[in-house]
Amino acid sequence: MDLSVLIEKTVIGLGFELVDLEQSPRGRVLRVFIDRQDGGVDGIGRISVDDCAQVSQQLSRVLTVENVDYERLEISSPGLDRVLKKPTDFARFAGSRINVRLRLPVNGRRNFNGVLHGLRDGKVCLTIDTGEAELDFGNIDKARLVPEFDR
Repeated sequence: MDLSVLIEKTVIGLGFELVDLEQSPRGRVLRVFIDRQDGGVDGIGRISVDDCAQVSQQLSRVLTVENVDYERLEISSPGLDRVLKKPTDFARFAGSRINVRLRLPVNGRRNFNGVLHGLRDGKVCLTIDTGEAELDFGNIDKARLVPEFDR
């Protein structure tokens, strides 16, 4: 079974969402970022240390049974600058400030900062400093929330 599918199935079974999975170059370290499926308060899950411990214990068992070779397993919340990867992420966080880096430039530009309006017809819609932008979902290299703090 594909490692990401195995991990996602386990995380979902525990009532969490798999936000991201990172592997070190030789697959020795597995970093799993989880969030609450219900979105928690204000759409941002509040992952506790106990949640991470629960997922870690269950994943350790599953990875052992599936004979997955790794040295270290790290479980974490996605943080305030959460990565957006799935189409549902772009709908869930509409109205939030995000930073987007593209694989291929659009009008000579690869980085965009703005307010997310969601995903329509395969395009991520943003309000940026120069107006509205529609970026192909398939051209997104990385997208992250931009934390906003009250002063």
